[in-house]
Amino acid sequence: MQRIVIKVGSAVLTENNMIAKERMLNLVSLIAKLKKKYDVVLVSSGAVAAGYSALKLDKTKQIGKKAIAAAGQPILMTSYKKKFDIFNIDTAQILLTEDDFDSRKRTKMFQDIIDAHLSNDILPIVNENDISSTPEQLFGDNDQLSAHVAHALNAKMLVILSDIDGYYDKNPQEFSDAKIYRVLHELPEGVLEESATPNNEFATGGIVTKLKAADFILRHGRKMFLSSGFNLSYTEEFLLEGKHTLGTLFEARMVTKEK
Repeated sequence: MQRIVIKVGSAVLTENNMIAKERMLNLVSLIAKLKKKYDVVLVSSGAVAAGYSALKLDKTKQIGKKAIAAAGQPILMTSYKKKFDIFNIDTAQILLTEDDFDSRKRTKMFQDIIDAHLSNDILPIVNENDISSTPEQLFGDNDQLSAHVAHALNAKMLVILSDIDGYYDKNPQEFSDAKIYRVLHELPEGVLEESATPNNEFATGGIVTKLKAADFILRHGRKMFLSSGFNLSYTEEFLLEGKHTLGTLFEARMVTKEK
């Protein structure tokens, strides 16, 4: 089966410093459907937000954030396990850093581990290992991590589920005439230099980190679909029925050879 990587952010998974159980269940239900057609790898944020419900430390400080993440990882994974158990889906946790993509030996190791999981019908859940790593070893956001995972695993597509339903030509929260891009073969000039603007206090990116992920995907000739994590019907239609109702598809332009 073809592989897809699904990335879900903190803004979707958490609400009021707690796991958003209904939204997580909707995500798990979608993945259960997708697994009938694809090999699925999930890249999930949410550990810091989940940990903050148990440990109220200053998340703006490095040690505070690491301690919160350490407390949040088992909370997040337990929540996932309870919901995936409903569909008889076993899961595994994979923690990576940017360094894991810079060494052939280390990259081959996690590729082989994830291959073993997928071949045994186990769903790998990937997150950044920010607990024991220095800032220099981290991507800093799971959007870019997921893009590297998708490329390393030779995935057909990266799907990013967020609090936005696609990429617009201007901020739809400020401009009523904002228009969504349905398909982009290249990014508009200068967009990667804009500052990150996360809408959730536990998020680490915003639209810019998603565009950086898209830029990486496009440069490596792959596809990325950016869609809403609050209404998964558009993603389900796109992946299972080929209907593109809402969401933005980033797809490298095909180069035709001259005869």
